[in-house]
Amino acid sequence: MKDSLIVFSGGMDSTTMLYEYQERIALAVTFDYGSLQNAEERKFAVMHCARLGIKHIVVPMDFMRRHFKSALLSSPDDIPTDEYNESNMKSTVVPFRNGIMLSVAAGIAESNGLGRVMIANHSGDHAVYPDCRPGFVKAMSEAVRNGTYNAVEVFAPYTNIDKAAIARRGLGLGLDYSETYSCYKGGKVHCGACATCRERRAALAAAGINDTTVYESA
Repeated sequence: MKDSLIVFSGGMDSTTMLYEYQERIALAVTFDYGSLQNAEERKFAVMHCARLGIKHIVVPMDFMRRHFKSALLSSPDDIPTDEYNESNMKSTVVPFRNGIMLSVAAGIAESNGLGRVMIANHSGDHAVYPDCRPGFVKAMSEAVRNGTYNAVEVFAPYTNIDKAAIARRGLGLGLDYSETYSCYKGGKVHCGACATCRERRAALAAAGINDTTVYESA
């Protein structure tokens, strides 16, 4: 039964979720909020939805680029290139991004008679991004359920697993992760040096996946 909407960027995590739960997904929603990586991610989002025959819409949210402060909404030069940790990645937080996206997604889900909104946050995000943590997911799910006539559920099954575990799921699904995009700098080719590129490479290696992603730096 197709009863779900997925918040779908075109990155590794949400692409894995798209394929893992494709039989339940009626609609995929990509939010264009003006981040550096949006354009490259969106290409893969469009491709995967077309491949699976899943309806896909892009929701513009350019007000975030105008009014929110984050390195992701600024310049590639502002993206940190050290290891993925709280001290250097806090600059990449887009304030309450998931809260805003889930709120809009819940309204779209209710409008389409769908009872579940899916999001692919994972445990590696918890230290850096407040709106990826279990407490946020629980509270947001309750708010969405209470705020919709059809009691829409927020479904976040990757909350307590890491990116390597997600990659292992993708391996079992036969995914080609070179058909996803992760780089926070937003170039045509992954930079290989920013923290999210490092996290991507480490997760694929830990999952035993041959990484065929093209990187600018080794």
